[in-house]
Amino acid sequence: MIADSELPTARGGIALSTGATAALIALLTGAVCIALTPLVPWLVKFPDAWALPAAEWIGISLTWFLDLIKPAMRVFSALMAYPMDSANTLFTGMPWPLMIGFVTALGWYIGGLPMAALGLVGLGFVLATGYWLEGMATLALVAVSVPLALFMGAAIGILANEFPRFKSAIQTVLDVMQTVPTFAYLTPLLFLFGFGPVVGLIASAIYAAPPMARNMILGLERVESDIKEAAVMSGGTRLQQLFLIEIPSAKTQIMVGVNQCLMAALSMVIIAAVIGGFKDIGWEVLLTMRKAYFGPSLMAGMVIVIFAMIIDRYSSKLASDRIRHSLRVAVAIAMIGVIVAVASWQSLPDPSAITLLDPVSDWLDAGLTGFLRENGAGLDGLKNGAMFYGLLPLKIGLDGAVLPFTWGFQWTGGMSTALYATAAAAGLALALRGKATLGIVLVIVVGIIETGLAELPWPFVLVGAGAIGWVSGGRKLATFAVVMLALVLFSGLWERALLSLYMSGAAVFTCAIVGGGIGLLCAVSPLAWRFVLPICDMLQTIPLFVFLIPVLMFFQIGEFSAFLAICLYAIVPMIRYTRHGLINTPEEMIEAAVSSGATEWQTMVEVRAPYAAPTILLGLNQTILYAFAMLVIAALIGTTGLGQSIYGALAQADVGLGIASGAAMAILALVADRLVQGFAEERRQALGL
Repeated sequence: MIADSELPTARGGIALSTGATAALIALLTGAVCIALTPLVPWLVKFPDAWALPAAEWIGISLTWFLDLIKPAMRVFSALMAYPMDSANTLFTGMPWPLMIGFVTALGWYIGGLPMAALGLVGLGFVLATGYWLEGMATLALVAVSVPLALFMGAAIGILANEFPRFKSAIQTVLDVMQTVPTFAYLTPLLFLFGFGPVVGLIASAIYAAPPMARNMILGLERVESDIKEAAVMSGGTRLQQLFLIEIPSAKTQIMVGVNQCLMAALSMVIIAAVIGGFKDIGWEVLLTMRKAYFGPSLMAGMVIVIFAMIIDRYSSKLASDRIRHSLRVAVAIAMIGVIVAVASWQSLPDPSAITLLDPVSDWLDAGLTGFLRENGAGLDGLKNGAMFYGLLPLKIGLDGAVLPFTWGFQWTGGMSTALYATAAAAGLALALRGKATLGIVLVIVVGIIETGLAELPWPFVLVGAGAIGWVSGGRKLATFAVVMLALVLFSGLWERALLSLYMSGAAVFTCAIVGGGIGLLCAVSPLAWRFVLPICDMLQTIPLFVFLIPVLMFFQIGEFSAFLAICLYAIVPMIRYTRHGLINTPEEMIEAAVSSGATEWQTMVEVRAPYAAPTILLGLNQTILYAFAMLVIAALIGTTGLGQSIYGALAQADVGLGIASGAAMAILALVADRLVQGFAEERRQALGL
């Protein structure tokens, strides 16, 4: 696939490459739309009369279906109340020395002193915060939802393995399950199961099942053919081959799925606290955030982080390390917990009354209040500067954002003409130097900046997405991109989709620049990586909900806070994949570059970076998906667009709007995912990988 500038024709003329042709088509479409806007305004704003009432149709049909199955689901809800109540009674009623002893003993058995210390210190911190009962209520919900998610995920994975013809469809369903925003699950589930913790349970199982299914599929695919042949030759039935040979052989990969399932379930039950109905740690975070009690909110958020770290480290150790430590020592630790619990049965203090960290919480609140009082003007200046000179122009364009109130002068038509003329001259200069594609793309980017992402003409967006798909993966991918976006266009959610695209696009661009730079630094400096690695581990462990706490502390509600929360969550894949790609260049390629006299920087730019391009693109792909996942959570603190529609639908119990908005966001994520994957695959083929 050629993406350079020019190709000679048989007559000696100039023919544009595929990339340049696609970019030129998109540019001409945008130019025509802008030129005809005064005469044909619907080229920019899609007429409401043309939109289909998709939300109403979905709401009517889905409500009919949900009404049909509601009695059965209410019976299921009543049945699930028994294990939930039992788990809640067990976790909240168990004496805290017993729980700490058991967790510490398990940590010793699977990981020795470091894991035991993590369990002991972590749960000791939870106890000292006074949020022990709320934390145990959360763990009880996880304890019931995870087995359900594991069963669902394993069943889906086995089905895909046993019936390969369905694998493609199953993979698509898993993509949808993971890209549809989490809040979108809650609206129909609330309608089905009513108000209460069962909604969180079912939503958690749905959200946590795909990682288990994917790892089950991957694990069974990687079972050596020799092992499968030996199982067949032994005369076992298909069920015996599967459950006695293949699944045990895939144990390591399956345990990775268990780890991811646990983390997803914990994240989702925290999100489900938005609907209330049960007093868990997620509800405490939400309640203290709403009251602006940032000290208690931070403490409650730290409890979630501690749980996430313990669950992540323990399950990762079980998945990756088969070494086990002394069972006798583990039993002894557990017995100490039992003895302390029994000896102090009558005098054991109520965990809710243990508030050793209340002074720290009060100090944090007072310190934060004082800091904001002294530095509020500076923080407001930072926020306003980012909004006025970055986010707002990207959203509504220079023509709408450059005002005397914001930039100190008024943007005029002459300035637009001058900007376009400068961009055209620079693009022509690049084209004359053999970089026509880059020159045309430069003009397009300038046009987008001048117009604003949320104000782009819809024909330009459709044609542009099709052009990128054409270059990335050919006609099939181009058709997929155009058809999917057309569904959003005719759903009546186009303007909200562009607002979501603006926020996620700004965050992804920032993560690509900053995360890519940090990844580059870590690739050339092992010392920097030793400092950045634990930060990345912590950021990947924290549930999405908790990212809202620090940004709200310093910048209050607004788009800038939402932007920061998305960046914090989505930047880690870009850092990790950039570093991984750059440091895994084959040694023979580096030696050849050094032998030819290349400097370290030339080796990085001309050897390492091109070879790492597929891996870096994979990191960009993950960053995009992370940004869309966080976008809906960020709707709680001030974003507009589809995320706000989903959250509003949840508040109004509007099933149609919730599902339609969730589907629209899933479409945006899927289109972006497929386009980036197409470029990554093209680079892999070019490198012969």
